[in-house]
Amino acid sequence: MLEKQNIEYEKAILVGVINKQQNEKKVQEYLDELEFLTYTAGGEVLKRFVQRMDLPNPKTYIGSGKIQEIEAYVDENEIGSVIFDDELSAGQQRNIEKILRCKILDRTGLILDIFAQRAKTSYARTQVELAQYEYLLPRLTGLWTHLERQRGGIGMRGPGEAEIETDRRIVRDRIALLKKKLTKIDRQMGTQRGNRGALVRVALVGYTNVGKSTLMNVISKSHVFAEDKLFATLDTTVRKVVLGNLPFLLSDTVGFIRKLPTQLVESFKSTLDEVREADLLLHIVDISHPNFEDHINSVNKILNEIGSSDKKTIMVFNKIDLYTQEILEEDDLMTERSSKHFTIDEWKHTWMQKLGDNAIFISALKKENLDEFRKKVYDAVRKIHISRFPYNNFLYPEHLDQY
Repeated sequence: MLEKQNIEYEKAILVGVINKQQNEKKVQEYLDELEFLTYTAGGEVLKRFVQRMDLPNPKTYIGSGKIQEIEAYVDENEIGSVIFDDELSAGQQRNIEKILRCKILDRTGLILDIFAQRAKTSYARTQVELAQYEYLLPRLTGLWTHLERQRGGIGMRGPGEAEIETDRRIVRDRIALLKKKLTKIDRQMGTQRGNRGALVRVALVGYTNVGKSTLMNVISKSHVFAEDKLFATLDTTVRKVVLGNLPFLLSDTVGFIRKLPTQLVESFKSTLDEVREADLLLHIVDISHPNFEDHINSVNKILNEIGSSDKKTIMVFNKIDLYTQEILEEDDLMTERSSKHFTIDEWKHTWMQKLGDNAIFISALKKENLDEFRKKVYDAVRKIHISRFPYNNFLYPEHLDQY
């Protein structure tokens, strides 16, 4: 259960669908993540509704009976937002909103809203605004027309706060203007990256909330914002790090997530250039999360989409201090032992064994095993540096502990 602070949270309910692509277990995993997203956005989830159906209803996504059930709960509990785990079409969103008479969001809209909260720099705000407008464009007609839009709350940040009679032409013009602005900033950032010289570049990548910023702070002795919420870090941070006397650049990038909106992948392409241009990737994994293997696959999928799947990568399994296995009782003969019952040592002898020297197990928060982590990063950076500057070979010992 999420620990709530002394602030007012907006009441929300979640809706998921069981179908051929996602069974009940997978839907509950997605809804767990959606609840964390809702909490991050400022909401409190009171209830979940799940329906089993092969194909979504083209008008309301879910069936009429389930809509009535949700409508009754919304009216009885003064629900502010109903959040769907899957992306809704513009028509579905409008139809559901007319029936339930409250804010209707899907996962994409919720993630965009969180990004609007988290964007601090002008560049990040421009990227988020572009993604929001592209998401908003097909949804302009009748979008939440009954609401006092100045009221705020989940899904009300960014361009959505403007009067809804903003027409499509104005929105298209705004999108064109933002794209031009981003193109200009992209060129400037490309020049900045080029001016960093020939230092080896290392990028932290991984699922959101796996501890990238915490690790960044430990390695670089900087003060990057870190919090136990999704997308705590949105702006890319680059720091010069020196291990022994070997310097390199370390960048902390935006976290990935399952079902990442395509608008964000496109809008944040320049931020992801830090990953594309990196010489070495540190793929951070929260091994304490029960679905960490799915997270790895999601990150690898996005890395493949941006052309970075073939880069030299070290898998960094973080949060070993929080990892707990499920214990089978000796007299429990009905439960088959599975990976959820593995110890960390047993995990190391699964597919992880194939990673060889490209894997390390740490706790960034508790500073466990960080000396070995630094040695591994040093060795990898040194190899890249020596291949680039072979005449500097004598400057850097083969191992960090030789200093």
